[in-house]
Amino acid sequence: MDAAEQERTFDGRLFAQDLSNAPGVYRMYGAGDAVLYVGKAANLRKRVASYFRDDLPSRRIGHMVKQIARMEVTVTRTEAEALILENQLIKSLKPRYNILLRDDKSYPYLVITDETWPRIAFHRGARTLAGTYFGPYPSVNAVRATLDLMQKIFRLRTCEDAVFRNRSRPCLQHQIGRCSAPCVGLIGTRDYDAAIKRAALFLNGRSGELVDDLTRAMEEASQRLEFEQAAGLRDTVAAIRTVQAKQYVEGEQVDMDVLAVAMEAGTACVMVLSFRNGMSFGTRSYFPKCNGAESPEEVLSAFLAQHYLERTPPRELVLSHAVEDLGLFEKVLSETGGRKVEIKHQVRGERARYLAMAMQNAQMALATERHGKQAQLHRLQDLQRMLGLETPPQRIECFDISHTQGEATVASNVVFDAEGAVPGQYRRFNIDGITPGDDYAAMQQALSRRFKRALEQGVLPDVLLIDGGEGQLAQARGVMAELGIDGRAVHLVGVAKGVARKPGDETLILPDGRQLKPGAASPALQLIQQVRDEAHRFAITGHRGRRQKARDTSTLERIEGIGAKRRAKLLKHFGGLSGLKGAGVEEIARVDGINRALAERIYAQLHGIDRVSG
Repeated sequence: MDAAEQERTFDGRLFAQDLSNAPGVYRMYGAGDAVLYVGKAANLRKRVASYFRDDLPSRRIGHMVKQIARMEVTVTRTEAEALILENQLIKSLKPRYNILLRDDKSYPYLVITDETWPRIAFHRGARTLAGTYFGPYPSVNAVRATLDLMQKIFRLRTCEDAVFRNRSRPCLQHQIGRCSAPCVGLIGTRDYDAAIKRAALFLNGRSGELVDDLTRAMEEASQRLEFEQAAGLRDTVAAIRTVQAKQYVEGEQVDMDVLAVAMEAGTACVMVLSFRNGMSFGTRSYFPKCNGAESPEEVLSAFLAQHYLERTPPRELVLSHAVEDLGLFEKVLSETGGRKVEIKHQVRGERARYLAMAMQNAQMALATERHGKQAQLHRLQDLQRMLGLETPPQRIECFDISHTQGEATVASNVVFDAEGAVPGQYRRFNIDGITPGDDYAAMQQALSRRFKRALEQGVLPDVLLIDGGEGQLAQARGVMAELGIDGRAVHLVGVAKGVARKPGDETLILPDGRQLKPGAASPALQLIQQVRDEAHRFAITGHRGRRQKARDTSTLERIEGIGAKRRAKLLKHFGGLSGLKGAGVEEIARVDGINRALAERIYAQLHGIDRVSG
């Protein structure tokens, strides 16, 4: 027994003896209650006991076990429940030794909204819009291609509500045959609802059922002598038949993802080749954080849980490697997806060719990623050398200030780690209580707010970039000194643009007074430019949003009888101030809480007139 094991007071074998034979989830904690690992088990006693035997399967697991200070378990009714709970805990706790799929909340979807005249739209982010969502799609291009197809076949509206409510004549989309113009009553609600239902059938992969429905409706229209309607339905059937003729997988209506894993030197790439309605929607690559894992099967198993348990899986998954608990995954994904899901490993024919294609793409993407990581490491090492650091920086932050002549000042704080940008840790600060246009005071306020919080949370950057010259850098030094943050812990660098403001001509200003001009060819400066430009973009975006919100609010605040709730209702109903300005008195009066007299006052104020003529 080595020294490290002697110091470990946790007796895993004794702990395992008291556990149940039921399924469940176990959590391992290290020093300071840091979560080391979360796992599931069909039998908690056997699984936990397996970690404390002499012949552990890998050095990684052995190193992890030596750090265990305590363990917790949660008993579940079934192994399926354990799999779901394990996935939830991994995503929330982000354990050090689990394989982690980077959380991407920006998967693209199509949504059919839930309203009187539904629209079909591209959607990313949180599902705050009421409606039915279809996806996720592997890429933005795949969504846009499908949206284009929906417009051509079903002629659904895609315009925003503010535009829809204020149209008096059909738009260009109707003129080119891509919208049925419900905005001006060129289609009835019954026919439009039928088009919506058919579009949903198509998006759910039920094209055969859809064609049967359309054919039946076409024949009924012919019997009623409504030949124009029958001709329209005939054209829709023809368009769908054309799509069906472009099948890529053995002529089937295939709903399938092909997953291949490539690994090298602790880095993994999972390539997903997607088919929906039998058509290829292209590929998407994922690079999970392996945390020392070396098995493609383990990576693929973690990917299945973290990627598909919280979104609707396709009906068929084809895998490059056989994963443990394949039957369990099939059962759980079928239950969560609301339809039977098959997971296959050994395939032949066309599926084997697609699996080989996915593997080839995974290997190429992995090579590109590793090359990019090497380049990033090279830039970090060059920055280390230039600043005289002991090790390459693992966390870089940058601050920037944005305003328009002092209006709506916003400070941005962006974060980069050894792998690149970390958008989830970006922060914006609305700056108030300063003289408009005082960038020094704005920087001082933003830095104070950020680093007071940093002292509480214990998260400090290795390098802090300040977009500006000596004055801005002096503000940063003052804040650090006031908060007692050692300059050796956080290395300050001011980034001043050259006279011509040409990229590559920047001067780096250090706290000791030195000024460096690395030049455009410097890898360190290229990294600094990347971080600085991202801070600039993030600040401008925040400033524009705050400025527009202030202008919308201030315009309505001047109208007697308009409080915060009515302002919010008006802006939400019309999609912003521009939509409200384009509305007539009658349309404004339809908003809940707005009567005719108040609508007239709003209209008059927005259009600079004394009164609205009757």
